[in-house]
Amino acid sequence: MATKYVYFFGAGKADGKGTMKDLLGGKGAGLAEMTNAGVPVPAGFTITTDVCRYYYANKQKLPKELEGQQRAAMEKLQKVMQKGFGDPKSPLLVSVRSGAKFSMPGMMDTILNLGINEAVVEGLTKLTSNERFAWDAYRRFMQMYGNVVEGIEKSDFEHILEGQKNRRNIKLDVELTVADLKEIVSNYKKLFEKHVGQPFPQDPWKQLEGARNAVFKSWNNPRAIYYRKQNKISDDLGTAVSVQSMVFGNMGNDSGTGVGFTRNPSNGNKEFYGEYLTNAQGEDVVAGIRTPKPIVELGNDMPEVYKQLRAITSRLEKHYRDVQDFEFTIEKNRLFMLQTRTGKRTAAAAVKIAVDMVKEKLISKEEALMRLEPEHIDQLLHPVIDPKANLKVIAKGLPASPGAATGRVVFDADDAVLKSKEGPVILVRQETNPDDIHGMDAARGILTARGGMTSHAAVVARGMGKSCVAGCEEIRVSEANKQFNVNGTTVRENEWITIDGSTGRVILGQVPLIEPEISGEFGIFMSWADNLRKLKVRANADIPRDARVARQFGAEGIGLCRTEHMFFAEDRLPFMQEMIVAQDVDARKTALAKLLPFQKDDFKGLFREMKGYPVTIRLIDPPLHEFLPKTKEDAEALSRKIGVPVEKITKASEELHEFNPMLGHRGCRLGITYPEITEMQTKAIIGAACELAQEKIKVVPEIMVPLVGNINEFRDQKDLIVRVADETMKEQGVKVQYQVGTMIEVPRAAITADEIATEAHFFSFGTNDLTQMTLGFSRDDAGKFIKVYLDKKIFKEDPFQTLDQDGVGQLMQSAVHKARKVKKDLKCGICGEHGGDPASVKFCHRIDLNYVSCSPYRVPIARLSAAQAVIEGKSKGGSTYSQK
Repeated sequence: MATKYVYFFGAGKADGKGTMKDLLGGKGAGLAEMTNAGVPVPAGFTITTDVCRYYYANKQKLPKELEGQQRAAMEKLQKVMQKGFGDPKSPLLVSVRSGAKFSMPGMMDTILNLGINEAVVEGLTKLTSNERFAWDAYRRFMQMYGNVVEGIEKSDFEHILEGQKNRRNIKLDVELTVADLKEIVSNYKKLFEKHVGQPFPQDPWKQLEGARNAVFKSWNNPRAIYYRKQNKISDDLGTAVSVQSMVFGNMGNDSGTGVGFTRNPSNGNKEFYGEYLTNAQGEDVVAGIRTPKPIVELGNDMPEVYKQLRAITSRLEKHYRDVQDFEFTIEKNRLFMLQTRTGKRTAAAAVKIAVDMVKEKLISKEEALMRLEPEHIDQLLHPVIDPKANLKVIAKGLPASPGAATGRVVFDADDAVLKSKEGPVILVRQETNPDDIHGMDAARGILTARGGMTSHAAVVARGMGKSCVAGCEEIRVSEANKQFNVNGTTVRENEWITIDGSTGRVILGQVPLIEPEISGEFGIFMSWADNLRKLKVRANADIPRDARVARQFGAEGIGLCRTEHMFFAEDRLPFMQEMIVAQDVDARKTALAKLLPFQKDDFKGLFREMKGYPVTIRLIDPPLHEFLPKTKEDAEALSRKIGVPVEKITKASEELHEFNPMLGHRGCRLGITYPEITEMQTKAIIGAACELAQEKIKVVPEIMVPLVGNINEFRDQKDLIVRVADETMKEQGVKVQYQVGTMIEVPRAAITADEIATEAHFFSFGTNDLTQMTLGFSRDDAGKFIKVYLDKKIFKEDPFQTLDQDGVGQLMQSAVHKARKVKKDLKCGICGEHGGDPASVKFCHRIDLNYVSCSPYRVPIARLSAAQAVIEGKSKGGSTYSQK
């Protein structure tokens, strides 16, 4: 049996239905559904997405069966409409539109008035007694066909049109006379023949063939490819093509056209929202040639039509149980619905609409939770660029930390602190390092030329809730000259730039921003997510301020406190450096004793903010050379502070230098070779817990040993931690409950998880390093080639943004399975940056982790993702795992 490639709709009956979006695309499925529901829809037919896929799989050839099915559908359309395709006496004109499964507004191409030619223009004139309408329809068709099918620039056509208006000293298209339109058509023909090498086609079937194939080609135009990439839509879906009989809104003041939404897509209010024009065709509304009227004014211009439109759109919203984005045309006081689809909306509107529709009993709470993409919550938590702003985008990097920021450019962390007192600054660096932490804190946003999504700049910025664009390799940063260059533009210190950490755009100048607003509906919405999810959500936080933000966003503890960030503060870095350059154990202990009170106060601050929720503290992880001065001037300044000769400081820095520091002397290896560091940190953690316990404040400390790959490494550190903890509690005369666990970030640890589980109280997957070591990619350098991997479809996603479920994920799943065979109630979580990525959170749910931990500003994203994981598990018939 031949494959069915063409589906008809019209005369109250359609071959397809609304559930067939995979085959008919969103537009085609919507037209079929409306037709079957008795909505007045101009008849037509849809060519399926199968044809588009065939077209690309067979070197832009079409299946043999298509031509016959298309001809048969056109015959049926002519009968239904009682018009002839190409018949001058009673001409049938059609529109040819794209329509993929997922809405991609404006990304692909549309052609109107197809089927018109010289003879049809004469016929239309006689039929309508409106010569101007007929020639205007021909003019519009030639312009669209020439641009879409033959690639002639729109500006070439506009040049002819504007030239005619200028010669006549008129401003509006509607002021053009029949003579003007005939002259424009004559010039369009010359333009077409000059570019194409042959006359403008008069055969309607040839026009249809060209338009249909052009729509298929538009699936892979640059803007469509970019849109799919940004919205994670598969390139393999293809587009359908809907061929629909034309109705005309430009036949006089009793005709018109418009677009609208059943609710306000900006704020979610339940109000009829949209625009329309009388005596116009569809593209006039969006082209800005004339100023459209608010849709409510249609009630004055055409009250009966408006009443019908309100009734139909209200019925469509109830039928689809979601906000509808609709297009309509009025021809001689007769209403036609051209399309309906689920309306795009802002995050704020999505939340309000979802909550309202639950109250209206249109949808369930679970359906409401599936109506918001978790990533879109960022719009509610960070400033965004005003969509009305004119932008001069000069470069594009990685969207490393969401939100927009505008400020004056600075190139040095100290300058950022100083100049931020006078106004907002953007810190621009080749790449950041831990020494820059104070400047990053002072800046509104961070822009780096190097680094990936898990680089230092990205991780720290997300933790602070700062906007960050990382790995922007187009820019050439000269920190010495305090300027950067990009594509011929030089941006100097103190000049204004704006960065958009949600898209990676770098914009010249100061751009207006819109501050976020958290509504009461958001709290209701998130409470539904919390009641449903199984995964706990913690935050990565190193200081009380971040912990406070995390709690405000609903964090249920700290899943990762990076203690090394505490050592970079100005008042304690010299003591850390003194410890590193010390020549013997006693000297190191003396320096560490100076750090102990700082560490203890840090931990007390975190424990207080968490109010009894667990706090997982990772012992020092980075290699020690990161703490030492980078320049001679800094070394001399340190020498004066700590009384150690410059030569000794320089020598220590050289001795600590490593060829591959990420695989070098760091993590538990530091604690094993310098046990006094682990001793000091344990004493600070347990001491802080004891002091708060004496104040009757509940504390749940979890001490985490990093970079363990062998059970003996863990035993060494655990024995030391237990000994110091016992000594500290004895000194304080207080007993506190605590746990000792490890990060699983070395592949060997995942493989031998059953051994390590015999000793560990908990596992936390450090997926930044686990990804790095499993793939053999440096996360700071991979940005140079990851984009190529994505473009060539070697990877579907950047593995440092979205967990590599087939590789790294399998190691995690195996580790959990093995470990719980030994210790069935072992608590397992994730604290890498993947803990805030929706797809990764859902994977963590499926492999039965207990919690995810992420940057404070991503906590709401993780909460919603965890709830959606439960819903998706139910819909797939899979089990939702019980949490230990």
